[in-house]
Amino acid sequence: MSALAGRTIVITGAGSGIGRAWTEGFLAAGACVVAADIDGPRLTDLGQKGALTLRADVAVTADVKALIAFALERSGRIDALFNNAGVAFRKRIEDLDDDEFEHHVAIHLFATIAGMRFAIPAMRRAGYGRIINTISRVAEAGTPLNSGYASAKAAIWAATRSAARETADADILINMLIPGPTNTPIWGRDMPNMQPPSATFPTARMLATLPAGGPSGKVFWNEREYHMFRQETASSHPRNSS
Repeated sequence: MSALAGRTIVITGAGSGIGRAWTEGFLAAGACVVAADIDGPRLTDLGQKGALTLRADVAVTADVKALIAFALERSGRIDALFNNAGVAFRKRIEDLDDDEFEHHVAIHLFATIAGMRFAIPAMRRAGYGRIINTISRVAEAGTPLNSGYASAKAAIWAATRSAARETADADILINMLIPGPTNTPIWGRDMPNMQPPSATFPTARMLATLPAGGPSGKVFWNEREYHMFRQETASSHPRNSS
């Protein structure tokens, strides 16, 4: 029997790209998946495949709270939460529209904080939980035109490390996942030279099923720990790394 049979996995940004690949992967592994996305129609076929779906704008704290409540109401538990929803823009700071940067940070950082804030109490009551926050090497690269994305991902790195220490007294492991260069819609164009979203699922599955006493507050890429902010230069990082 799959280690995921009977487990409940909550995934934001599940309607496309990496989130969709993870939803499909966990469903195939026998998990109960709660799939959330701002684009409701994108969730329709996932519902037909067996996912519990909910339209949610993760930039709205009330929507994140409702998502966690929905998962608990429908399945009675949350074994793993993937704070994955994201967007991207390619603009110089001087060209940003009013509130564009702030909204970008809300989708990535504030949503991740809200997800942890509402899920951790339920995980404490259950005595078990795994939280995985999607980040990026862009956080450390200093590449141009990515200020919002890079800033939010760097802040998620810091917040995740704090959350991991705050939950060290429980079997709640909170880690980060770098997908790597992946062909996803957030960059606004098809990039077939990059890996498909399904290539990131083995790392997602690994982090969702870590044993008690496993790592927490760490970053993983391709099923191995990755040490953020230890690079000598940013020149080796692809401009659109995810």
